Amino acid sequence: MTQFKPQIKIPATYMRGGTSKGMFFNLLDLPEYAQVPGEARDKLLLRVIGSPDPYAKHTDGMGGATSSTSKTVILSKSEKPEHDVDYLFGQVAIDKPFIDWSGNCGNLTAAVGAFAISNNLVNKDRIPENGIAVVRIWQVNIQKTIIAHIPITNGEVQETGDFELDGVTFPAAEVKVEFLDPADADGDMFPTGNLVDELTVPTELVASGKLQATLINAGIPTVFVRAEDIGYSGCELQDSINSDLNALERFETLRAIGAVKMGLIKDVSEAAARQHTPKIAFVAPASDYSASSGKTVSAQDIDLNVRALSMGKLHHAMMGTAAVAIATAAAIQGTLVNEAAGGIEREDVTFGHPSGTLKVGAKASNTDGKWLADKAIMSRSARVLMEGWVRVPE
Repeated sequence: MTQFKPQIKIPATYMRGGTSKGMFFNLLDLPEYAQVPGEARDKLLLRVIGSPDPYAKHTDGMGGATSSTSKTVILSKSEKPEHDVDYLFGQVAIDKPFIDWSGNCGNLTAAVGAFAISNNLVNKDRIPENGIAVVRIWQVNIQKTIIAHIPITNGEVQETGDFELDGVTFPAAEVKVEFLDPADADGDMFPTGNLVDELTVPTELVASGKLQATLINAGIPTVFVRAEDIGYSGCELQDSINSDLNALERFETLRAIGAVKMGLIKDVSEAAARQHTPKIAFVAPASDYSASSGKTVSAQDIDLNVRALSMGKLHHAMMGTAAVAIATAAAIQGTLVNEAAGGIEREDVTFGHPSGTLKVGAKASNTDGKWLADKAIMSRSARVLMEGWVRVPE
């Protein structure tokens, strides 16, 4: 009889953050070989999630077989001055042996502070007995500061509450998250220098061969196009896009073209190895629609409609980082997002997404002709779903 090694077990916490959930690890709890970036770490985390899975079910792993639920987070005490915790995010592909480390997950950011406090990664003197703990997060993927405001009751993280978030079934405690200077520090927030660019695209996608787009790097690199320019209303739900393989291929082609224009890749063929970024989204003026829950969203309650794709599929709600991009672009007159939102000056925006609505604040400024994103802020919620050990075949 062939002898196989037993499974190893690793301390882990399964958490929901915003409209996403994923596996959270303390860096020092990982096997020594996985405490550093590289192939060994990726293989371990892929096996934890259950990828690659040609059946796209994640039956033999902790993943949920969607972009929102196939995520990993590694946290450690921060090595950055004036920060509490270092946060590294990995977006796990479902059907490929691939983890994308190129961007952040804004939704899971809401859970980072709670995990950090509960796992002694934040100094005790920064945690009140009752009140709000301000956790200073260094987002390693994008080299940015994020501030999470975590409610504390009797010295412990308060997870339960009455804050409701569209895309999440049950209420929980509100967690305010501030994304400071969310644009790419190494370049212009608008990589091409333009608020609107004209992309050259295949004529089978757009008859004229030209498509206007706003290309912005705030929160996460995002390609925004008008819904009407690509044959949509902006009120679509997941099934109408995700059940159409031709539509998904068209969006991936547009995303790749936008990625090249933004300077993220040199050729469209490289997009397959960079699935997490950029995102692609389409915008439309506010209009009534029925959300995926059946709730009616009124045009009077929103400023515009936005639909965004993540890892090749229309997202069931809105990625937190894409929400930052939406709010920042909406604050700048002349972008396609601001145009869809009425073309007026604004410091916050409420947009409709497939699961309902979301309000996000943002402030942008122009210095010497260069746009800067000062801050974006939104409210999310988070809670521990399960904690203990995850077991993995060695």
